[in-house]
Amino acid sequence: MAAQVIDGRKLAAELRAEVGREVAALRARGRVPGLTVVLVGDDPASHIYTRNKQKVAEELGFRSERIHLPATTSREELLELIHRLNADPEVHGILVQLPLPPHLDEAEIIGQVDPRKDVDGFHPVNVGRLWSGQPCLAPCTPAGILYAPADRG
Repeated sequence: MAAQVIDGRKLAAELRAEVGREVAALRARGRVPGLTVVLVGDDPASHIYTRNKQKVAEELGFRSERIHLPATTSREELLELIHRLNADPEVHGILVQLPLPPHLDEAEIIGQVDPRKDVDGFHPVNVGRLWSGQPCLAPCTPAGILYAPADRG
């Protein structure tokens, strides 16, 4: 296949419009997609990234929540929050922003997110399913890189 120059801004706008229509259809049936972003600590880039994710989610009609915890949050406190979000039927997606403070084990924390709610696709179940070609929540950045007009049936 020959290389093709794409207009990334145009594709992003088309994708956002498509997602917006899908969200509107869900809302019309009484289902409001819910995204919760968990930010632990004060990494400046993480603040910008999570604020932008929340803004786009809200623009598209999601119920969006950003939970900012102090860098001193304990393992137990963070796991308790994740378990609560896993059990919340109004939370359909969970994004635990990385990096986490050094005292928190990122693999352990990500491993506690329900794989069906793992927006980043980092849970070991999702990584395994992706690797083996099974349906899964794929990491957004690689999925975005692979997104092309031909992929949109």
